[in-house]
Amino acid sequence: MSRSGDCLDNAMAESFFATLKAEVAEARPWPTRAAARTAVFEWLEVWYNRQRRHSALNFHAPVTFEEDVLLSCPAA
Repeated sequence: MSRSGDCLDNAMAESFFATLKAEVAEARPWPTRAAARTAVFEWLEVWYNRQRRHSALNFHAPVTFEEDVLLSCPAA
């Protein structure tokens, strides 16, 4: 790890929040905070974790990665 404050320390988190901001937060004006919260929850639980392919997982969706890769490995 590098020193605190180095932009490379938080690269993964910054990438996630940039994607969230671009795809959900700035997509349209939100009438209420609850509506925005619901949209973020749906984006995260339905799209980001279940369908979106992640380069860190060899372009598998997290659910697919767990099913195909992690569960197919024999227990050590």
